[in-house]
Amino acid sequence: MHQIVFEVVESVDGGYEATALGHRIHTQGEDWEDLKAMVQDAVRAHFAEPDRPAMIRLLFVREEVLSA
Repeated sequence: MHQIVFEVVESVDGGYEATALGHRIHTQGEDWEDLKAMVQDAVRAHFAEPDRPAMIRLLFVREEVLSA
């Protein structure tokens, strides 16, 4: 596997939450740097060395609701 993609959203409790697309991996961090470290740890824990993705992509999703 060449890469794994995580969808990242702001947590309602503060910080960030990340969920891997196509895999059962979910983690969170108190700030952006903490989240990146937690995502790397989660990927290392989920995949054995030969199957570990070479690249982790973080896709930040921000939702805003506007009145028409």
